Amino acid sequence: MGRVTPQPVVDLRRQPVDDVLDRVEQGLGTRLERSTMVRKRRSVGVRTERDTWVRVERRAAGRIDGQGWNGTEAAAALTGVAMPQWLAGLAWRAPDGSAVWRADETTLLPDAPVKPAGGTLTAAPTLPDSWWRTLNSSLDALARAATTRVATPDTVTITQEGVTSLITDAFGAAVDTTVERWHPAHADLNWANVTGPTCCLFDWEDWGAAPRGLDAASLWAASLAVPELAGRVRYERRADLGSRDGRLMMLFACAKIAGPYADVADPKLEPARTAARQLIAELR
Repeated sequence: MGRVTPQPVVDLRRQPVDDVLDRVEQGLGTRLERSTMVRKRRSVGVRTERDTWVRVERRAAGRIDGQGWNGTEAAAALTGVAMPQWLAGLAWRAPDGSAVWRADETTLLPDAPVKPAGGTLTAAPTLPDSWWRTLNSSLDALARAATTRVATPDTVTITQEGVTSLITDAFGAAVDTTVERWHPAHADLNWANVTGPTCCLFDWEDWGAAPRGLDAASLWAASLAVPELAGRVRYERRADLGSRDGRLMMLFACAKIAGPYADVADPKLEPARTAARQLIAELR
């Protein structure tokens, strides 16, 4: 048998995207202000001439599952959540069939992201009490919503088996990892996907049903290099994170940081290991 050639890793921070942006301009009928472009590994964001924002994402064809790939559009049905208004969408398959591209146009964010893309938050942001009230009311409203979507954090559909596998790989069969309650979650909640000082949650591609506490645990884990901020997240979302499912999601988040592929240079690593030991003791 011949050897299977692995697919190259595509990083939109480095790959030319002019032809993609040309297609978006034609499809949405607007000019993109390319000097405003923000590049991430699998997405590009850019302001338009009509004072809106377009986010363009590339996803491998194998990552497109039966629920479709229209998270930002589907999130427009949510109520009570601080988020940009969805205006239009455009999707197409790459000529070689290897990937699917999607562009979503939304209203502009009210403020800048709390943390620019990339790296770890290492200093506490200045967030007013109103910011925390909006975060809480948004996550509570999201949890009450109804959806047939299943969350896809890191583009992978979340399942009970996946939760168990990640925790077990990192910490062994130390606790019962059975999730009891599932409800809608943003599924990619971190400081790069929320604005401040006005709170607004954005990048809704991966939202859907997930274990209770996933969002709160994700934001808490992203704060571990700043103990006072991690403590504030844990306090504000104590109803979720104080539940057994919430603690499991905190352990799940720790496993992503302190698992087999841990980065020794990550300032969140030791706090995650310390928190994991405490969580395991509480969950036994």
